[in-house]
Amino acid sequence: MKKPIIFLVDDDPAVLKAVTRDVKSIYRKEYRIMSTQSANEGLEALEDLKKRGEVVALFLSDQRMPEMLGVEFLEKAKVFYPEAKRVLLTAYSDTDAAIKAINDVQLDYYLMKPWDPPEEKLYPVLNDQLEEWQSSYIPEFEGIRIVGYQWSPKSHAIKDFLSGNLIPYQFLDVETSEKGREVLELNNIDHKELPAVFFQDGTNLVNPSLQEVGDKAGMKSQASQTMYDVAIIGAGPAGLAAAVYGGSEGLNTVLIEKRAPGGQAGTSSRIENYLGFPKGLSGAELSRRAISQATRFGIEFLSPQQVNSISFHDNYKILELEDGSKINAKSIIVTTGVDYRKHPAKGIDNFTGAGIYYGAATTEAHAVKDQEVYIVGGGNSAGQAAMYLSKFASNVYIIIRKPDLSSSMSQYLIDQIGDTENIKVLGFTEVVETLGDERLEKVVLKDNEQGTERTVNAGALFIFIGAKPKTEWLNIDVIKDPRGFLETGNGLTRYENFKKIWKLEREPFLLETCSPGIFAAGDVRSGAMNRVASAVGEGSMAIKFVHEYLASN
Repeated sequence: MKKPIIFLVDDDPAVLKAVTRDVKSIYRKEYRIMSTQSANEGLEALEDLKKRGEVVALFLSDQRMPEMLGVEFLEKAKVFYPEAKRVLLTAYSDTDAAIKAINDVQLDYYLMKPWDPPEEKLYPVLNDQLEEWQSSYIPEFEGIRIVGYQWSPKSHAIKDFLSGNLIPYQFLDVETSEKGREVLELNNIDHKELPAVFFQDGTNLVNPSLQEVGDKAGMKSQASQTMYDVAIIGAGPAGLAAAVYGGSEGLNTVLIEKRAPGGQAGTSSRIENYLGFPKGLSGAELSRRAISQATRFGIEFLSPQQVNSISFHDNYKILELEDGSKINAKSIIVTTGVDYRKHPAKGIDNFTGAGIYYGAATTEAHAVKDQEVYIVGGGNSAGQAAMYLSKFASNVYIIIRKPDLSSSMSQYLIDQIGDTENIKVLGFTEVVETLGDERLEKVVLKDNEQGTERTVNAGALFIFIGAKPKTEWLNIDVIKDPRGFLETGNGLTRYENFKKIWKLEREPFLLETCSPGIFAAGDVRSGAMNRVASAVGEGSMAIKFVHEYLASN
């Protein structure tokens, strides 16, 4: 945590040196001591400190200075730090001015020169002032701050991106946060330019892209090399496992992720059936551990970055990225996973990111405190979201078309939901329309047994339905099953066009697509089990087949 600042101002170098020495000797462990001979430079520094989120605990200023009187400096400094204590350092002849300043600028104390011995005349005064300041001081958040509108899709996208990448941030709703409005005014940013992202170094980005935010936050989207043994596309559980094993086995490995590590599993508030974690762990924690493990083995992680297309030159695969740059790889593992299917109800598009969210339960949970929340979907992701949101919302309703959750959700989650008073399962029900002004306000529900409809108030609607594979970006000739999942291994032989595409004497490896050297693992693969553990297993297996492919080429 940053230390609060004691700010000293005196135009006399000798006096400033002496008071700085005395103050540092006692307070340097708990406070940063800053000093200046110029009142004007001091005010400029205060503006910069304010932008960087620094805190001033106490001002100690000389009264007689050529640029302005100490009282005037303290009055101007109060604009930046109204809670800081203000102490005037004055000669005996200026005591009348000091006494007057107690009322005029709410001066907290004045000290007479000289202050020797400081043990009697300086430290007791500063101790009292600092103790009083500490009694009401609440440390400011240290990290990235986002100022925007709670129900803005752009604000949601940045929040979801940062939380998915485990980057701490503070969100300030400009409509309700006085602090948020103060930050905008300090940086001369108009409300029309939101969202704005503020960093610890005092800089900011206005209405930025995710890549701009990621680059500024210290993430890496540019490759350092042009050739890799294996390029892994997608950092879900399968991609993370492949990266760990690729790096640990000495392969020159690059992992490319469009948004954030973890995939759908990364958004889960609690995974309780993963081997080795009897108390469960969050998807975010699993992702953090895996990324740390992979990077320790020397893999290169690019995020946020997107692969737009793949082309070939002899046996090399050329990946063209979203920014126009290219990466060459000897092999590729596609682990892009699945995405939630778009809900067909009327009005869904109007409020996506503004009360309607695909996943994102952990990101927006605080925004739905004490509200009525609806979840569409009966799988484990929906159940985990319901359990998490029940800690914040007044009631959580799980909407499913089937009579109950038994056919689609793990029994341990069904039991937990049954024991949670503010979670209710609405069977034989579907959402047919969403209503609101600038954000979601109401949901129209249809009872498929009775054929009736009713309109209910809704603070938010979270959608967890379907499993649409993320394969639409693949521009190469690969075989997919009727639902768009990538076929691999022996499953390829069922297709009539397989022999037209596959021209090698050997059969495809178990996880290899019909394009030699391009493998698929995890939920994106046809026939996958849709479990975190199986995805991790497939990602690990894929590296074994990469080794075999590289050895044969």
